[in-house]
Amino acid sequence: MALIVICGQPSSGKSLAATCLAEALKESEAKETVRIIDEASFHLDRNQSYASMPAEKNLRGVLRSEVDRSVSKDNIIIVDSLNSIKGYRYELWCLARAAGIRYCVLYCDLEEDHCRKWNKERHEKGEAAYDDKIFEDLVRRFEKPDRRNRWDSPLFELCPYKDAIENSSAAILDAVAYLTKKVDSKSRDVKILQPTIATQNTRFSEANSLYELDRATQEVINAVVEAQSKALGGPMNGISLGQGLPNISISRSVGLPELRRLRRTFIKLTGQTSLSGPPPPSDADSAKRMFVDYLNRELETTV
Repeated sequence: MALIVICGQPSSGKSLAATCLAEALKESEAKETVRIIDEASFHLDRNQSYASMPAEKNLRGVLRSEVDRSVSKDNIIIVDSLNSIKGYRYELWCLARAAGIRYCVLYCDLEEDHCRKWNKERHEKGEAAYDDKIFEDLVRRFEKPDRRNRWDSPLFELCPYKDAIENSSAAILDAVAYLTKKVDSKSRDVKILQPTIATQNTRFSEANSLYELDRATQEVINAVVEAQSKALGGPMNGISLGQGLPNISISRSVGLPELRRLRRTFIKLTGQTSLSGPPPPSDADSAKRMFVDYLNRELETTV
């Protein structure tokens, strides 16, 4: 039904704003399920998640993947994170467009000095806070939303230092009104994003890739089990999967439970890589080559 991106400097009151928005939506006429997706949902430490660029990239990938799985026309998703990079906000906007739902950005507009003060107070109280070095780096790299950009519009600006962050805050009430307003042919101020052929094809391609990966790895496992059964525990010179594919070389008997464990790990690793890189292989032969290479490495053999 809708995707709301919470945006702001570190320690600017984003999580409180997300909670107030969720409560205000639940108190409204909205019948859809409201859910907040944030770092805490995955037990991720904020300092560790922003300690390096690879860690930060992984965090964004995890959140983006969860948003992609969760957005639909039957729920309201609130993304509570820094969302400080405009390119990342564009990616989230694309997910909303692909799902054909409403989208908006709630920006916690707080000056750096106030953020710094709030972060220090949280440290003193023993609450979750950013280390000074990480805080300054995040402040320096923050890219302020601009309502002229598609992915930053509509933009609702909340000023935490001037106005208390409450369910009744003006920006939150405006966001709720926008998200819950009924749309008809005369509506002009509410925009429901429409999926394009490109976004629909991308989703189909990713789903097809996962199907091929699952099917191809199972065929490799079946080939290993069948070959070992025929060998009756004797030595094997290599298991062939067909022309153009590498052989599976194992020097010992490998049980089905171990093969299944290796398969699950391979699929998990491939899926994690695709969060920030290319999608899984879209054809069976490519998937088999990757899985055979993985098996040969894990079983400490050579092709």
